[in-house]
Amino acid sequence: MKRLRFVLLATACCLCLAGGANAQLGGMNFFSKPNIADIFKPVVGQGAVYLSTTEGKPGHEMEMTIVGKEMTPAGEAYWIEMAMPHAGEQKIYSKMLTTKDFQFSKVIFQMPGQGAMEMPMTPTDKDRADMKSEMAKYTQVGTETITVPAGTFSCTHWKKADGTDDVWTSDKVTPMAMVKQVGKTHSMLLVRQITGATDHITGPVTPFDPKAFAQRPRQ
Repeated sequence: MKRLRFVLLATACCLCLAGGANAQLGGMNFFSKPNIADIFKPVVGQGAVYLSTTEGKPGHEMEMTIVGKEMTPAGEAYWIEMAMPHAGEQKIYSKMLTTKDFQFSKVIFQMPGQGAMEMPMTPTDKDRADMKSEMAKYTQVGTETITVPAGTFSCTHWKKADGTDDVWTSDKVTPMAMVKQVGKTHSMLLVRQITGATDHITGPVTPFDPKAFAQRPRQ
């Protein structure tokens, strides 16, 4: 269960980089400190692979792709899928259905050798407000040309107000525009871009059952 929470948290954290799309800054700060916004660039069938490293732990690759879209009561929404390493060559897949302004409606995950399950998705107004408040701390500090394993990109550089996080973005990258992220204990680098991405979550989707999940065969 701990691993599952990590996967879903990783998905949410990556998506939160664009969560400021609707955030509003008051007064003069709206002009002097623009919020990180509009970096969600979904293109069905395309995505990116990142090298994710955390202090004191081995690095690993993480895939992020757009595998479909559909209409929801909140408007057109996209399925953003994440792939995280599990054991050996196996991967855990999770995907979220979200509109461009980050109204989430579904979360589905699939463990290796197991059926797909849908998690409850009921963010509160406080959850949304907290996310917007956090993203409002990012400000644009300039443009830079940076080189990562995937190539060289002209990027917008964003810095968090408390100095704990820097993000470089390019509109040449989908789905999150992120080329590089450097935090206090964690970093991500764009390794390569993906075309022809397809949905890896297969079979019927059932509601999440914590008891059944806890009793599943261990890998």
